Amino acid sequence: MKHFNQLKYIGLFVALLFINLDINAQLNLPQGSQMASLSQTVGISKIYINYSRPSVNGREVWGALVPYGMNNLGFGTAKESPWRAGANENTVIKFSHDVSIEGKSLKAGKYGLHMIIHDNDKATLIFSKNHTAWGSYFYESSEDALRVEVNTSTIPHTELLTYDFIAVDGTSATAALKWEKKQIDFKIEMDVTNIVLADIRREMQNQAGFSRQTWEQAANYASNNGGDLNEALGWINNAISGQFYSQQTFANTSIKAGILNKLGRQQEGLDAMDAFLPEASVLEAHSYGRQLINMGKKERALEVFKMNAKKHKGSWPVNYGVARGYSATGNYKSAIKYLKMALKNAPNAGSKGRVQANIEKLEKGEDIN
Repeated sequence: MKHFNQLKYIGLFVALLFINLDINAQLNLPQGSQMASLSQTVGISKIYINYSRPSVNGREVWGALVPYGMNNLGFGTAKESPWRAGANENTVIKFSHDVSIEGKSLKAGKYGLHMIIHDNDKATLIFSKNHTAWGSYFYESSEDALRVEVNTSTIPHTELLTYDFIAVDGTSATAALKWEKKQIDFKIEMDVTNIVLADIRREMQNQAGFSRQTWEQAANYASNNGGDLNEALGWINNAISGQFYSQQTFANTSIKAGILNKLGRQQEGLDAMDAFLPEASVLEAHSYGRQLINMGKKERALEVFKMNAKKHKGSWPVNYGVARGYSATGNYKSAIKYLKMALKNAPNAGSKGRVQANIEKLEKGEDIN
């Protein structure tokens, strides 16, 4: 009897051992629908999509494999479930910053992406706060962060379910699901300027803020992208003077002049540039002359080009600059004279070609600016 009890306990131990092994065994085996991921940058923001890719494999997809409407999938806790917009576990979409989906706001974060497919070439996109569930079997409408209605379109056959970014510009990206002969796309927009400016403000409180170039870049970005011009002016003033890293340069003085011009204080900007002009290099002075032409300050531009030619006599491109100044003021005869002088000291074949082409334009009575 004792021997029997020993055998019984040994058998129970072995059985428990196998049960324990079965519970804890998690082999890394291939899935029928392979995982995939993609990302897209918009401004400095990131969009990520992780999903599984089923094949059509000769099956009827829409209205069959993927039923229309909400459905009881016969498993889990959900009485009605949307489609999981892929296979296996949740399709997950992540935004590094707040976004707008088809014009509706959505906070930064991770979301489970589900879809309700309708039989009238429309679909409802659902962004669920629960992104860790398996598929849509545990879907709860109370966890919806956003629902968006979109149109679907017909495309050539796509065997593997595929997500793609089919359009991207400076402030938005259009994501699309393509499978069988249906495409479901949605536009994702970011407030790029304010996202970048908020990031700049954070960065300038860290190590980057101890660099003159950081303040120059910040001011230039704000000025050129609709930021607060007074804030931009404060940033560029920091780069120019008052801090241990400050140093006035042609570049930051030009940025300041541009900001002042946009603030309606053009003369202040011109005065700042004129004050720095004696320190400018030959190319910097040439660049300033061209800026003046673009601003309509043609006579002042000619004065700057002449000053540059006197200070840097014989250097490239001082004669080219004087020619541009005369051309801007309508004196084509003098402009041709200085272009012919510029032709003699043009530094390479490309420069010679541009000068010669401008001589020909002036001879036809055309301005070279």
